[in-house]
Amino acid sequence: MFHAMTRIRSATLPGGETIPVLGQGTWRMGEDKSKRPSEVAALRTGIDLGMNLIDTAEMYADGGAERVRVDRERERHDRGEAG
Repeated sequence: MFHAMTRIRSATLPGGETIPVLGQGTWRMGEDKSKRPSEVAALRTGIDLGMNLIDTAEMYADGGAERVRVDRERERHDRGEAG
């Protein structure tokens, strides 16, 4: 487990919203349930490293990528981690 938070540079969108310039993609995640633990771990590692932008879409693995993200959020909640 990584504990060092890395500050990710951000960009400001035309509407004034600020977003990180680096995020995690979830395409192909959620296609194989046997890979779920390692996919959740990959998201956890990215978040631990400061990557808080997660690109997901309902169409990725017919919603499977969304479920991987939800599993990670549930894990954070169960551990009492700040959201």
